[in-house]
Amino acid sequence: MALPLPSGLVPTEVAFLCEMEMVTIVPRQRLESIPLLSGATPALRPPHRAELPLWLALLLKKQKRANILPPPWLHPDSLKDLIHHETNIDPEAFSPPPPPPMRSDGRGGARAYGRAAAESKPGDLVLAPPFLPSCTQQAPSGYLPYHWLELSETLLAHAADDIPNAAEVRTLLRDLQEVRAAKMRASTRHLEGGGGVLNLRGVGAMELAESRGFVLGVVEGVRKLGASVEASRREEEEERAAGDGAGYSDEEMDL
Repeated sequence: MALPLPSGLVPTEVAFLCEMEMVTIVPRQRLESIPLLSGATPALRPPHRAELPLWLALLLKKQKRANILPPPWLHPDSLKDLIHHETNIDPEAFSPPPPPPMRSDGRGGARAYGRAAAESKPGDLVLAPPFLPSCTQQAPSGYLPYHWLELSETLLAHAADDIPNAAEVRTLLRDLQEVRAAKMRASTRHLEGGGGVLNLRGVGAMELAESRGFVLGVVEGVRKLGASVEASRREEEEERAAGDGAGYSDEEMDL
């Protein structure tokens, strides 16, 4: 008999999906293009940088055939700015996600910011979430992407020598994770009364997977409390209606 599956993605599944994120590497050896289901990888020619999926970059790193360049948001200065934003600038909400590199032209198409319509070519690749280059060297600093937590933990576990000040980065990531986890727990107070809405803008995939059980438990508790209050209210109304009906019958009998 199969066990019931949990609702949503579990942390291990989120970590697996994170391996599709594109990262920037510096190859140490020449490697020809590899045909994959998602398309052919670029040919690696040292010391030119290239962008590869995280799973392939980790494989080359393990074989000592490439070094992984950490994204700009994983540097200590960027993490300090994020912690300052989370604790001082906006203590209630989460830091905003990275800005989209594309914008709509009003006719069903999209083009990059700062690029004129005449510069766009028909064969240009238009990316959309979750395939935005949010973990490459072109990613903006000061913004946490959707897979920030699991990607940073993976890089620290398998490519710590490629991250400047890895010990400081690990400490800052722990502080940032604790601040955001406290915000997630505190945000459930908006669900009191059954009419609140959680603002999850800027929350990462692993944060959602780890907090889903807690949030669903709060929602279920609020639902049960609301159902209990509603049942008590209906019982009081029925008793009041029955009492009014009995009193009216006695008056009729006196007449």
